[in-house]
Amino acid sequence: MTDFSMLDLAPTLLSALERTGKTEPTPIQARAIPPLLEGRDLMGLAQTGTGKTLAFGLPILHRLQGQGKPAPKSARALILAPTRELVQQIAASLTELAQGLPTSIVTVVGGASINRQTDRLVRGCDVLVATPGRLIDLLERKAVSLGQVQMLVLDEADQMLDLGFIHALRQIARHLPKQRQTMLFSATMPKDMSEIADTYLDRPVRVQVSPPGKTADKIAQAVHYVAQGDKAALLQEYLAKHPGELALVFGRTKHGSEKLSRLLDKWGFSVGAIHGNKSQGQRERTLAAFRAGETEVLVATDVAARGLDIPQVMHVYNFDLPNVPENYVHRIGRTARAGREGRAVAFCAPAEMADLRAIEKLTKQPIEVIGGEPWPERMAEEARTKARAATGQGRGGRPQGQKPKQGGGAKGKPDAAKAPGEAAKPARPRKPRPHPALAEAMAEERGQKPRRFRKKPVRRGGE
Repeated sequence: MTDFSMLDLAPTLLSALERTGKTEPTPIQARAIPPLLEGRDLMGLAQTGTGKTLAFGLPILHRLQGQGKPAPKSARALILAPTRELVQQIAASLTELAQGLPTSIVTVVGGASINRQTDRLVRGCDVLVATPGRLIDLLERKAVSLGQVQMLVLDEADQMLDLGFIHALRQIARHLPKQRQTMLFSATMPKDMSEIADTYLDRPVRVQVSPPGKTADKIAQAVHYVAQGDKAALLQEYLAKHPGELALVFGRTKHGSEKLSRLLDKWGFSVGAIHGNKSQGQRERTLAAFRAGETEVLVATDVAARGLDIPQVMHVYNFDLPNVPENYVHRIGRTARAGREGRAVAFCAPAEMADLRAIEKLTKQPIEVIGGEPWPERMAEEARTKARAATGQGRGGRPQGQKPKQGGGAKGKPDAAKAPGEAAKPARPRKPRPHPALAEAMAEERGQKPRRFRKKPVRRGGE
């Protein structure tokens, strides 16, 4: 299939595609759009940057034409995405195609005013693009109803699992009608994906256009072995060699990314940073400056690994290697977009040797070494052990030195002896705490600081 006109789309959409310069469908679009136009459920497996947004966006806009105004506080199509950046990217793509049509598109994300979002939903909308956490907030306020949703999209479903949103997805599913069309798109197929597929999809068509872990052919990949403490100076050297070219730098943590961006700013680079501690307004302004070329260096966590479509990005630097190898593929996919070429350089410290090997195993290709020498196995293991100790994590997943709780009564204490015939007092019900990973992911998506659960200090005799 070599032309969008062969896909039986509405003439208005064909005109919009021609106006935006899109004439030939990508493989995922050519294979996904026909069954979606027939009303089938679909599971699409494709890497980021392959055109998934139009693969589900065009069938949605095609079906919505001629339906009239939506009911108050309702949505006809719901698109769920894991990050604010991806939500904004999807909405921008659909808005461009829907220009001149009566189709209303509303976005709701954390970090922005929930009252303004509530006001926009009063009249209802045709397409609602949302992050799971903020959508649950609006459902709890009864600001939106999902009872009239005809089409549901789960985009980047594997990342939603990584961020701990599976419980949120279960909660959202209870508000959706059973009679609907569902589209699930993912770059990988983790084990938990089968649970989502069983919950949301009905006899889906499966479409896969590229094997998981495949990187773009036009990305020149390289690795530079460097001690952790020398990474910032090395990054300065690389950035200085390419003035005027946009560079995206990935860190592993919010604190580390913010610290690095401030250091680069001190060294005279025009730099911005986006991560979970930034408000939605800050993130949008930073991305706008980077897209316009006003900022040449963007330091980010994995919130920018997907959904960031800026063709001018020439360089991606993995300042910290990701501990999830699939994220490496998504990170470097931010360059070499729209037919251009790009370069990705990974900085590998001794503690990251295992992460590098996992990446090469996933991509099934060795990464070219352009600096330093591979760290010896013994040094790498010692560095990894020290890194685990610094974060307080032992091999069993518990903080080192913490013993498992003993059996017995509440808070791990042994049951107190009771007098004969004395009735036991009913235990006071305790409010269940959310899993720490889910709590942190939900708080970050809402633009809040995650709550930290700490044990009460133990008072010792004589103190």
